[in-house]
Amino acid sequence: MHEPSSKPAAGHRSRRDLLKLGAATALGAVALPRVARAAAESRALSFYCLHTGEAMTVEYCTAGRYQRDALRTVDRLLRDHRTNQVHPIDPALLDALWALRRHVGSRAHLHVVSGYRSHETNELLRRTEPGVARASYHVEGRALDFFLPDRHLAQVRRAALGLRFGGVGYYPRSGFVHVDSGPVRTW
Repeated sequence: MHEPSSKPAAGHRSRRDLLKLGAATALGAVALPRVARAAAESRALSFYCLHTGEAMTVEYCTAGRYQRDALRTVDRLLRDHRTNQVHPIDPALLDALWALRRHVGSRAHLHVVSGYRSHETNELLRRTEPGVARASYHVEGRALDFFLPDRHLAQVRRAALGLRFGGVGYYPRSGFVHVDSGPVRTW
């Protein structure tokens, strides 16, 4: 005599299995960064550095693969303009900036106020500027202070907060937004 089995026949899924699979898929989609879901896309950014006058557009990721030479170009462009020191810029930060620029529909260059900062520059700024952190993500190549001239600063801030990639600082008097690849937080 055959006992009825609670297991579905091979190749078939029970309703419970499908619900579990759907929940796991949904959770994975929420947990993955928005940019990772677009992994096969090519990504480019345009920068204008206020302190050096340098401008460029660089495709730093092609078909989901970071381009080593392009990343080095970005590192050089976002160097500490006071000391001329170059440091690797976190690709996750670049992805956040790419997604942010795309989200607000901007075609403008990111106008860079501050990218990488050496320890010396960060200490100088801490002595002369209010609100500069001792353990700044700028020193790690994980932060950018910028504005988009074709978008209101408040719009850029709102979009950055909505994307929840990392830290978002708002400096309307100074005219820039800070975005970093650290933990999600705001000030």
